[in-house]
Amino acid sequence: MTTVNVSMPDEMMAFVKKQIAEGGYESPDAYLRALVKEAQARRAKQSLEAKLLEALDSGPATPMTREDWDSIEREAVERWNRENAGR
Repeated sequence: MTTVNVSMPDEMMAFVKKQIAEGGYESPDAYLRALVKEAQARRAKQSLEAKLLEALDSGPATPMTREDWDSIEREAVERWNRENAGR
């Protein structure tokens, strides 16, 4: 784990202390970790939404054929065999 020292104005620290008291956080560290986790979750959601929009904009959907499924299965088996060779 890495240690980070953070300097902030007194008004901000008062806000953090209030959030700790009201939000059930055990310390300023726990509150800041929660903020970072929330930011990570927001970023992941934005990334997923962008990918979904890209997929929607990529053109009309085409149905999967038996050949498509067979090809996916072959690739999966080949990859599994490569990754598990010699075990």
